[in-house]
Amino acid sequence: METNQPHITNLIERCKKEDKNAQLELYKCYYVAMYNAAHRILKDNFEAEDIMQEAFLAAFTKIYMYKGEVTFGAWLKRIVINKSLTQLKKNNRYSEVKMEVIPTEDEVDETIDYQGLKASKVYDCLQSLKENYRMVLNLHLIEGYDYEEIAQILNYTNENVRTTVSRAKKKLKQVILANNTIQTSIYGR
Repeated sequence: METNQPHITNLIERCKKEDKNAQLELYKCYYVAMYNAAHRILKDNFEAEDIMQEAFLAAFTKIYMYKGEVTFGAWLKRIVINKSLTQLKKNNRYSEVKMEVIPTEDEVDETIDYQGLKASKVYDCLQSLKENYRMVLNLHLIEGYDYEEIAQILNYTNENVRTTVSRAKKKLKQVILANNTIQTSIYGR
């Protein structure tokens, strides 16, 4: 159990006894983070809200399965991500990872001015990537999953995940450089 968060552990035990007040408290502790995780995948406010609600319902229904091997937040986030991916598949907005060849001659070995770069711009660039690149980078860089975990979540091979993350990072760098070039020419920086 979460020994460093006795309050959460107490809430979980109360939820296992179907205490509605404990469920509400646990919801309040995690709903923002879970909504954000769903939104990063689905890119739709209403779908993210629905998926988050479904994930909490599933978690409270199956809370007896929570063994405390990982933090409750990590366990819940896994439910949210799985439900979000299922929703993407239902919407036909996400399909098997297609390997995109990035031509080496087009690669520019420019460096990015990290001092002038804002996190919101990087996030916007990441969100503009095609679905499979956006997905693996969200899972890896933002959600903090390693390659093996991503492979399990997406049902891919480790090699496929490593290749896709590598290509997605290259593509993200290209998009950031292109956006910086556009801003420089517009604003004359």
